[in-house]
Amino acid sequence: MNVLIIEDEFRAANQLQNMLQKCGFQYNLIDTIDTVEDAVQWFQTNEMPNLVFMDIQLADGLSFEIFQKVEVEVPIIFTTAFDQYAIQAFKVNSVDYLLKPIKEKDLQKALEKFNKSNQSQHIETSVLKQLLTSIQSQTEIKNTKKRTGLLVKEGTGFVQIKITDVLYAYSEDSITFGVTEKKRYVIDETIDQLFSTLNHDEFYRINRGQIVAKHAIQKINPYFNHRVKLTVSRERDQEFIVSRQKTSDFKAWMNQ
Repeated sequence: MNVLIIEDEFRAANQLQNMLQKCGFQYNLIDTIDTVEDAVQWFQTNEMPNLVFMDIQLADGLSFEIFQKVEVEVPIIFTTAFDQYAIQAFKVNSVDYLLKPIKEKDLQKALEKFNKSNQSQHIETSVLKQLLTSIQSQTEIKNTKKRTGLLVKEGTGFVQIKITDVLYAYSEDSITFGVTEKKRYVIDETIDQLFSTLNHDEFYRINRGQIVAKHAIQKINPYFNHRVKLTVSRERDQEFIVSRQKTSDFKAWMNQ
């Protein structure tokens, strides 16, 4: 059983592999991919696997964009932190839809469903276009609602800080941190969940684990492999490197 994982968070991909083993699922992991661009190239140059686990939001866009560029006739189990995509995911004939954090019992049910239906899946172009339009509209509506506060942990309780005070946020050991001029806070949300609620005119997700506020960026420096490295206010043992796939879009965002 050849399995392909398309997931832009390294720890999430590892956790999925561990859970598959716990479920007793016999498989051969042929590759792990973290971008739409690399996934398209992979499907164009390799034989189809038996099953694909696919995160919906990847480092360089929505995974549904893959199907616009290449035919993927293979069963897919979608995974994501955003349940608003659940209904749409089923419309593209996925085997199942798993909401992060994935529960072992839900994964087991998805695998059972896959075993009962082993026919190849075909993504309908017309349905896909409707799906992408729907998601883009939802994202635009969400981004017009500016979040003003952020609940963070402090001691044994919680306090609310202003979003405008956040310089950057990052994920480390499955914990999300937010940094202000004065302090680093633990945020009780995943980096995916946090970014989905922010104003994207003011905050940019430069890679899978870091979000940076525009007002915190002090300098943009050239870096290896056509990437850029940022100098950010109140850096705390962090390097801020914009992923290769996002560099052009990031520069356009900064120029707005």
